[in-house]
Amino acid sequence: MTLVFPETLVLVGAGKMGGAMLDGWLANGLSPQAVTVLDPHPSPEITALARDKGFRLNPPIEEVAPPAALVLAIKPQSLDATAPTIAHLAGSETLVVSILAGKTIANLRARLPAAGAIVRAMPNLPAAVRRGVTAAVTGRETSQERRIIADSLLRGVGTVEWLDDERLIDAVTAVSGSGPAYVFYLAECLAEAGTAAGLPPDLAARLARATVIGAGELLHQSDLPPSKLRQNVTSPGGTTAAALDVLMAKDGLQPLLTKAVAAARRRAGELSG
Repeated sequence: MTLVFPETLVLVGAGKMGGAMLDGWLANGLSPQAVTVLDPHPSPEITALARDKGFRLNPPIEEVAPPAALVLAIKPQSLDATAPTIAHLAGSETLVVSILAGKTIANLRARLPAAGAIVRAMPNLPAAVRRGVTAAVTGRETSQERRIIADSLLRGVGTVEWLDDERLIDAVTAVSGSGPAYVFYLAECLAEAGTAAGLPPDLAARLARATVIGAGELLHQSDLPPSKLRQNVTSPGGTTAAALDVLMAKDGLQPLLTKAVAAARRRAGELSG
Protein backbone atom coordinates (compact mmCIF):
# COMPACT_ATOMS: atom_id res chain seq x y z
CA MET A 1 0.00 0.00 0.00
CA THR A 2 1.04 3.60 -0.54
CA LEU A 3 2.58 5.24 2.52
CA VAL A 4 1.37 8.71 3.46
CA PHE A 5 3.99 10.63 5.42
CA PRO A 6 3.51 13.91 7.31
CA GLU A 7 4.77 17.17 5.86
CA THR A 8 6.97 17.73 8.91
CA LEU A 9 8.11 15.32 11.61
CA VAL A 10 10.03 15.64 14.87
CA LEU A 11 11.55 12.48 16.32
CA VAL A 12 12.33 12.72 20.04
CA GLY A 13 14.81 9.97 20.87
CA ALA A 14 16.92 8.24 18.22
CA GLY A 15 18.16 5.15 20.02
CA LYS A 16 17.89 1.65 18.60
CA MET A 17 14.14 1.74 17.98
CA GLY A 18 13.85 5.41 17.08
CA GLY A 19 16.85 5.13 14.78
CA ALA A 20 15.42 2.02 13.11
CA MET A 21 12.13 3.78 12.48
CA LEU A 22 13.89 6.84 11.08
CA ASP A 23 15.94 4.69 8.74
CA GLY A 24 12.76 2.97 7.52
CA TRP A 25 10.95 6.25 6.92
CA LEU A 26 13.80 7.70 4.90
CA ALA A 27 14.14 4.48 2.88
CA ASN A 28 10.41 4.57 2.12
CA GLY A 29 10.38 8.12 0.84
CA LEU A 30 10.05 10.55 3.75
CA SER A 31 11.96 13.67 2.80
CA PRO A 32 14.97 14.35 5.06
CA GLN A 33 14.13 18.05 4.86
CA ALA A 34 10.87 17.26 6.67
CA VAL A 35 12.67 15.66 9.63
CA THR A 36 14.07 17.06 12.85
CA VAL A 37 15.70 14.72 15.39
CA LEU A 38 16.05 15.67 19.04
CA ASP A 39 18.38 13.46 21.05
CA PRO A 40 20.78 14.76 23.72
CA HIS A 41 23.23 11.93 23.08
CA PRO A 42 22.94 10.91 19.41
CA SER A 43 24.85 7.83 18.37
CA PRO A 44 27.66 8.10 15.80
CA GLU A 45 25.31 6.34 13.36
CA ILE A 46 22.58 8.97 13.77
CA THR A 47 25.14 11.78 13.50
CA ALA A 48 26.51 10.29 10.29
CA LEU A 49 23.00 9.73 8.92
CA ALA A 50 22.11 13.36 9.58
CA ARG A 51 25.23 14.45 7.76
CA ASP A 52 24.57 12.16 4.81
CA LYS A 53 20.81 12.70 4.47
CA GLY A 54 20.55 16.32 5.56
CA PHE A 55 17.88 16.21 8.28
CA ARG A 56 18.18 18.56 11.25
CA LEU A 57 19.79 17.11 14.36
CA ASN A 58 19.41 18.92 17.69
CA PRO A 59 18.70 22.46 16.51
CA PRO A 60 17.86 24.98 19.25
CA ILE A 61 14.54 23.80 20.64
CA GLU A 62 13.04 27.29 20.45
CA GLU A 63 13.58 27.24 16.68
CA VAL A 64 11.52 24.08 16.19
CA ALA A 65 7.89 24.70 15.24
CA PRO A 66 5.06 22.31 16.08
CA PRO A 67 5.28 19.59 13.40
CA ALA A 68 2.55 17.62 11.67
CA ALA A 69 3.81 14.54 13.52
CA LEU A 70 5.72 14.24 16.79
CA VAL A 71 7.16 10.76 17.43
CA LEU A 72 8.24 9.92 20.98
CA ALA A 73 10.90 7.20 21.17
CA ILE A 74 12.59 8.01 24.48
CA LYS A 75 12.78 5.74 27.52
CA PRO A 76 9.43 5.67 29.36
CA GLN A 77 11.15 6.78 32.56
CA SER A 78 12.30 9.96 30.76
CA LEU A 79 8.83 11.22 29.86
CA ASP A 80 8.31 13.41 32.93
CA ALA A 81 11.67 15.12 32.51
CA THR A 82 11.32 15.53 28.74
CA ALA A 83 7.67 16.59 28.45
CA PRO A 84 8.09 20.21 29.65
CA THR A 85 10.81 20.78 27.06
CA ILE A 86 8.83 19.43 24.12
CA ALA A 87 5.25 20.27 25.14
CA HIS A 88 5.15 23.29 22.83
CA LEU A 89 5.82 20.98 19.87
CA ALA A 90 2.51 19.14 20.41
CA GLY A 91 0.19 21.70 18.88
CA SER A 92 -3.47 21.42 17.99
CA GLU A 93 -2.56 20.23 14.47
CA THR A 94 0.06 17.75 15.68
CA LEU A 95 -0.27 13.97 15.61
CA VAL A 96 1.67 12.46 18.51
CA VAL A 97 2.87 8.88 18.03
CA SER A 98 4.34 7.31 21.17
CA ILE A 99 6.24 4.04 21.44
CA LEU A 100 6.84 4.44 25.18
CA ALA A 101 6.14 1.15 26.95
CA GLY A 102 3.53 1.51 29.68
CA LYS A 103 2.64 5.13 28.98
CA THR A 104 -1.08 5.35 28.29
CA ILE A 105 -2.88 7.82 26.06
CA ALA A 106 -4.14 9.48 29.26
CA ASN A 107 -0.55 9.73 30.56
CA LEU A 108 0.53 11.37 27.32
CA ARG A 109 -2.49 13.67 27.16
CA ALA A 110 -1.78 14.92 30.69
CA ARG A 111 1.77 15.89 29.69
CA LEU A 112 1.00 17.09 26.15
CA PRO A 113 -2.46 18.63 26.62
CA ALA A 114 -2.52 20.64 23.39
CA ALA A 115 -1.79 17.69 21.07
CA GLY A 116 -4.30 17.32 18.25
CA ALA A 117 -4.29 13.51 18.31
CA ILE A 118 -2.39 10.75 20.10
CA VAL A 119 -1.51 7.26 18.90
CA ARG A 120 0.07 4.78 21.27
CA ALA A 121 2.15 2.08 19.60
CA MET A 122 4.41 -0.82 20.52
CA PRO A 123 6.88 -1.84 17.80
CA ASN A 124 9.66 -4.38 18.20
CA LEU A 125 13.35 -4.61 17.38
CA PRO A 126 13.05 -6.38 13.99
CA ALA A 127 11.94 -2.95 12.81
CA ALA A 128 15.69 -2.45 12.36
CA VAL A 129 15.51 -4.80 9.35
CA ARG A 130 11.96 -3.70 8.41
CA ARG A 131 10.47 -6.95 9.64
CA GLY A 132 8.97 -5.57 12.82
CA VAL A 133 5.40 -5.88 14.03
CA THR A 134 3.65 -3.01 15.76
CA ALA A 135 0.38 -2.92 17.66
CA ALA A 136 -1.27 0.49 17.90
CA VAL A 137 -4.33 2.18 19.34
CA THR A 138 -5.70 5.69 18.86
CA GLY A 139 -7.52 8.18 20.97
CA ARG A 140 -11.10 8.96 20.01
CA GLU A 141 -10.12 12.34 18.61
CA THR A 142 -7.85 10.82 15.95
CA SER A 143 -9.22 11.43 12.47
CA GLN A 144 -9.01 8.85 9.70
CA GLU A 145 -6.47 11.07 7.91
CA ARG A 146 -4.18 11.14 10.93
CA ARG A 147 -4.62 7.42 11.50
CA ILE A 148 -3.45 6.80 7.92
CA ILE A 149 -0.34 8.89 8.59
CA ALA A 150 0.34 7.00 11.83
CA ASP A 151 -0.17 3.70 10.02
CA SER A 152 2.33 4.77 7.36
CA LEU A 153 4.95 5.72 9.96
CA LEU A 154 4.55 2.36 11.68
CA ARG A 155 4.19 0.31 8.50
CA GLY A 156 7.44 1.77 7.20
CA VAL A 157 9.30 -0.71 9.44
CA GLY A 158 7.01 -3.77 9.25
CA THR A 159 3.41 -4.82 9.78
CA VAL A 160 0.81 -3.09 11.95
CA GLU A 161 -2.02 -4.50 14.08
CA TRP A 162 -4.60 -1.94 15.17
CA LEU A 163 -6.29 -2.54 18.51
CA ASP A 164 -9.73 -1.47 19.68
CA ASP A 165 -8.83 -1.69 23.37
CA GLU A 166 -5.82 0.14 24.81
CA ARG A 167 -5.74 -2.29 27.73
CA LEU A 168 -4.29 -4.91 25.38
CA ILE A 169 -1.10 -2.91 24.79
CA ASP A 170 0.66 -4.16 27.94
CA ALA A 171 0.12 -7.75 26.81
CA VAL A 172 1.37 -6.85 23.33
CA THR A 173 4.47 -5.34 24.93
CA ALA A 174 5.08 -8.61 26.78
CA VAL A 175 4.60 -10.80 23.69
CA SER A 176 5.92 -9.03 20.60
CA GLY A 177 7.64 -6.00 22.12
CA SER A 178 9.88 -8.08 24.36
CA GLY A 179 9.54 -11.24 22.29
CA PRO A 180 12.69 -10.86 20.15
CA ALA A 181 14.76 -11.07 23.34
CA TYR A 182 13.11 -14.39 24.13
CA VAL A 183 14.08 -15.73 20.69
CA PHE A 184 17.65 -14.48 21.04
CA TYR A 185 17.86 -16.15 24.43
CA LEU A 186 16.55 -19.36 22.88
CA ALA A 187 19.48 -19.24 20.46
CA GLU A 188 21.86 -18.71 23.41
CA CYS A 189 20.38 -21.62 25.34
CA LEU A 190 20.39 -23.94 22.33
CA ALA A 191 24.05 -23.15 21.74
CA GLU A 192 24.88 -23.79 25.39
CA ALA A 193 22.98 -27.08 25.28
CA GLY A 194 24.94 -28.05 22.17
CA THR A 195 28.18 -27.35 23.97
CA ALA A 196 27.01 -29.47 26.91
CA ALA A 197 26.30 -32.26 24.42
CA GLY A 198 29.91 -32.19 23.26
CA LEU A 199 30.01 -29.73 20.38
CA PRO A 200 32.77 -27.09 20.17
CA PRO A 201 31.25 -23.81 21.43
CA ASP A 202 31.77 -21.92 18.17
CA LEU A 203 30.13 -24.70 16.15
CA ALA A 204 27.24 -24.96 18.62
CA ALA A 205 26.70 -21.19 18.35
CA ARG A 206 26.68 -21.29 14.55
CA LEU A 207 24.29 -24.23 14.44
CA ALA A 208 21.91 -22.63 16.96
CA ARG A 209 21.92 -19.29 15.15
CA ALA A 210 21.31 -20.84 11.72
CA THR A 211 18.56 -23.05 13.11
CA VAL A 212 16.64 -20.14 14.63
CA ILE A 213 17.06 -18.08 11.45
CA GLY A 214 15.95 -20.94 9.20
CA ALA A 215 12.99 -21.91 11.35
CA GLY A 216 11.87 -18.28 11.50
CA GLU A 217 12.05 -17.93 7.72
CA LEU A 218 10.12 -21.18 7.26
CA LEU A 219 7.46 -19.88 9.64
CA HIS A 220 7.40 -16.62 7.64
CA GLN A 221 6.95 -18.32 4.29
CA SER A 222 4.51 -21.04 5.37
CA ASP A 223 0.76 -20.69 5.78
CA LEU A 224 0.76 -23.55 8.27
CA PRO A 225 0.32 -22.84 12.01
CA PRO A 226 3.39 -23.33 14.22
CA SER A 227 1.85 -26.46 15.74
CA LYS A 228 1.63 -28.12 12.32
CA LEU A 229 5.18 -27.17 11.41
CA ARG A 230 6.31 -28.67 14.71
CA GLN A 231 4.44 -31.88 13.98
CA ASN A 232 5.98 -32.05 10.51
CA VAL A 233 9.49 -32.34 11.96
CA THR A 234 8.53 -34.72 14.77
CA SER A 235 8.71 -38.42 13.97
CA PRO A 236 6.98 -40.67 16.51
CA GLY A 237 9.55 -42.15 18.83
CA GLY A 238 12.35 -40.12 17.24
CA THR A 239 14.93 -37.68 18.57
CA THR A 240 12.73 -34.58 18.23
CA ALA A 241 9.90 -36.33 20.05
CA ALA A 242 12.29 -37.18 22.92
CA ALA A 243 13.26 -33.53 23.24
CA LEU A 244 9.67 -32.31 23.01
CA ASP A 245 8.66 -34.68 25.80
CA VAL A 246 10.85 -32.49 28.01
CA LEU A 247 9.89 -29.11 26.53
CA MET A 248 6.16 -29.90 26.53
CA ALA A 249 6.01 -31.38 30.03
CA LYS A 250 3.83 -29.76 32.70
CA ASP A 251 6.87 -27.88 34.00
CA GLY A 252 8.29 -27.31 30.51
CA LEU A 253 8.54 -24.36 28.16
CA GLN A 254 4.88 -23.28 28.01
CA PRO A 255 4.34 -22.57 31.73
CA LEU A 256 7.76 -20.92 31.94
CA LEU A 257 7.03 -18.65 28.98
CA THR A 258 3.58 -17.86 30.36
CA LYS A 259 5.22 -16.71 33.61
CA ALA A 260 7.78 -14.66 31.67
CA VAL A 261 5.12 -12.88 29.61
CA ALA A 262 3.08 -12.23 32.75
CA ALA A 263 6.14 -10.65 34.41
CA ALA A 264 6.74 -8.42 31.39
CA ARG A 265 3.07 -7.42 31.32
CA ARG A 266 3.15 -6.48 35.00
CA ARG A 267 6.25 -4.37 34.45
CA ALA A 268 4.62 -2.56 31.54
CA GLY A 269 1.76 -1.67 33.85
CA GLU A 270 4.17 -0.42 36.50
CA LEU A 271 5.72 1.98 33.97
CA SER A 272 2.41 3.79 33.47
CA GLY A 273 1.43 6.84 35.43
